[in-house]
Amino acid sequence: MRDLAGKGAFITGGASGIGLGMAKAFAQVGMKVCIADIRQDHLDQAQEELAAAGLAGRVEAMLLDVTNRQAYAAAADEVEARCGRLHVLCNNAGIGILKSLGNADYADWDWAVDVNLNGVFNGIHALLPRIRAHGEGGHIVNTASMAGVLQYSQAGLYVATKFAVVGLSEALRAELAPEGIGVSAFCPGGVRSNIREYEKTRPARFAAEGAEAKGPPPRFNLSEADRERLGRLTATPEEAGEMVLQGIRDNALYIFTAPEFRPGIVDRFQAMLRALGEDSERERTALELIPGLVGSPIYREAP
Repeated sequence: MRDLAGKGAFITGGASGIGLGMAKAFAQVGMKVCIADIRQDHLDQAQEELAAAGLAGRVEAMLLDVTNRQAYAAAADEVEARCGRLHVLCNNAGIGILKSLGNADYADWDWAVDVNLNGVFNGIHALLPRIRAHGEGGHIVNTASMAGVLQYSQAGLYVATKFAVVGLSEALRAELAPEGIGVSAFCPGGVRSNIREYEKTRPARFAAEGAEAKGPPPRFNLSEADRERLGRLTATPEEAGEMVLQGIRDNALYIFTAPEFRPGIVDRFQAMLRALGEDSERERTALELIPGLVGSPIYREAP
């Protein structure tokens, strides 16, 4: 989608951080933007920040818990009522839960999956039919993370859900390509946001079991100089929003903010190639028999 002016966009987790950066970028090119968030205080602050950026009245806001499927169905109607035909869906809401798999309990796991993975599917289920209905094409952006491509052992819950979002996005892209609907997996590295404030929104049904005994989440032990260096590698929410906007225009399969992670990505995929070895005859047979799985065209698209 190249011409985005006048197109409708819906962004979950849109009242702060990356989501608000997307809202600003979209509104600045004339899109009709609706944002949703679980926190009313963040929605109020977002409207103040949008007004300060000269975007007052150009972004609609609503409360939404992305894990509540009934509420999502009602939100789909509200989005169309406020923003007209929906063309861009950004499933951005998520929690940056920093827990290793060995220290997590059932409540931690269920909460991470409910928000980070089920929340994405709930958005697709509620709003993809609205994009399909007008027949004008569209685009879906699913916010994963660099932790959806590279593991970080102290955040196994987060890694598991974000790897799942990347796989979901790749499958959905192949599925929707014939309909003129693009799909991107957004894999940001460091972005200045409040994603680590996740415990403030933990529902009672996911109350942690023995959290105090398991200790606080992991932290980086960095000197002030190293923190300053790390800060230079992080993007602002506005920069991240502009990257997503360009990714939509380019129909990008992946959207990255952090090229400094390239060595890790190279190492991961080289490990896969080493494990596969070489057998060109078997490769050719597989391509002939299951072309939709082996050698998928979504990986061969021009950047």
